[in-house]
This record gives sequence, structure tokens and C-alpha cells, in this order.
Amino acid sequence: MKHLILKNGSYAIGQYVPEGATIIDTPRPTSAHSWDGSNWIFDGFSDEETMSAFRFQRNRKLAETDWEITKALETGSDATALKKYRQALRDLPSSAKPKLDENGQLTGVEWPNKPE
Repeated sequence: MKHLILKNGSYAIGQYVPEGATIIDTPRPTSAHSWDGSNWIFDGFSDEETMSAFRFQRNRKLAETDWEITKALETGSDATALKKYRQALRDLPSSAKPKLDENGQLTGVEWPNKPE
């Protein structure tokens, strides 16, 4: 599939090639890349995109322990370490400095260790 960069700099995919469009064969690496006329340039992700990726990963980690905390509460087993872990995950937004790299990978977050 060919990728088109229109004169106004917007990005489009399709079969119709408008006059003045540049056809490139390499896909756009991420939404944070723009075409400079000869190469894809990393412009950086917005704070909103970064925080969205951060919250997604943090919420996934919380969801992974939902069944464990439920089981502990149902059986009366000690869930102190698991509760501390889950609280540390919920507290992360105040201490983390998340960034998204050129590949859209989250960096700048030191995740707490999940208890065994």
C-alpha cells in the first residue's frame, strides 16, 4: 500500500493520488511522526497520549490482580502485600514521569514489584 503526504502536510492512505502529493513507500512509524519531504521525523507524543498509555498499562496491572484480591477477601487470607502493591500502582501518577519514545513505548515509570 502506498502512503500519501498531501501538500498541506496531512497524511492520507488511498488509491487516488491528487496532484502535488508525495508518494512514499515506508509506513508512518507512529502518530507522532511527520513527513519532512524526504524522511519521517519524530515530533513527540502529546502529554495526553503519554498519560493515556500510562493509565492503560497501570489499569491493566491493577486488573491482573483483581481476582487475587477477591480470592484473598473470600478466603480470609492475608492480602496486605497485594493491597500495598495495588495502592502503589494507584499512587504512581503523582511520582512517575512517563514518556513515550519514538516507538510508542512507555518509559520513565518505575513500576512497583508485584508480590508473589
